[in-house]
Amino acid sequence: MHQQMTATAVTLGQIQQQLATVADNIANVGTTGYKSRDAKFIDLLVQQIDNMRPADIDGTDEANRLTPDGIRRGSGARIGDTSLDLASGSIKQTDNPLDLALTDDHQFFTVALTSGNGTATTAYTRAGDFNVQPDPADPNTLRLLTKSGMAVLGTNGQPITIPAHYQSIHIDRTGSINVELASGAQVNAGQLGLVTVSRPQLLESQGNSLYTLPNLAQLGIGLNQVVQQVPAADGSVAQGKLENSNVDLTKEMADLINLQHNYQLNARSISISDQMSGLVNSMLH
Repeated sequence: MHQQMTATAVTLGQIQQQLATVADNIANVGTTGYKSRDAKFIDLLVQQIDNMRPADIDGTDEANRLTPDGIRRGSGARIGDTSLDLASGSIKQTDNPLDLALTDDHQFFTVALTSGNGTATTAYTRAGDFNVQPDPADPNTLRLLTKSGMAVLGTNGQPITIPAHYQSIHIDRTGSINVELASGAQVNAGQLGLVTVSRPQLLESQGNSLYTLPNLAQLGIGLNQVVQQVPAADGSVAQGKLENSNVDLTKEMADLINLQHNYQLNARSISISDQMSGLVNSMLH
């Protein structure tokens, strides 16, 4: 009985984690470029408890028995995998020249993410709601940044900069940035560093629709096995548009209700087990 209570308590903790995943999806239903996650449960260790066969006691023949002797006692369940859904969200028109959407499911923008100790690492995002800010080192230059202030990287891995006081900006589907100055001169400001992530389940969320990769060397995986630069001909940039979150609110609400029912059922199971333990103790005393 106590083992059953332990198994149920373990499952309750995992249900809470799945509830947190669903709640996170619902909270980000309006977040640009957000990709939903789905948690899957798997069984923990299952113990086979064999009873003494009746044939060993009175010679009863059980050759035609259809069910195995004994019982299988589980140890609860845990979340085995939280998969990232890369399905495209709906595209909305904004007509802002710095708003960019990617129409290919597995393509990402690359940005520079600076950690607390000042180390910069490459992060990946589908959120193309970019803006420009003056470069502190050069007043005649603007830096292309994400909404959270991260530098957008080009194909060379360096932050993209744009001439200040530009008149118009055009970004084609390949990610090439062409700027028209007030004088009418045309300037190429580089090309967006677009990549394809072939193993998206390795991506780790950093918030603000940003993802990074774990230490691939420890996993025995090369970076080129996970991330490949997008050839210019395969670019899928759409200017003046943004990709909405791909969260299916109806599905998430249904999952939330089911999880609440599962949680209540498991909690009720612990309560009943506790009552039965109390009844047994009162009978023994």
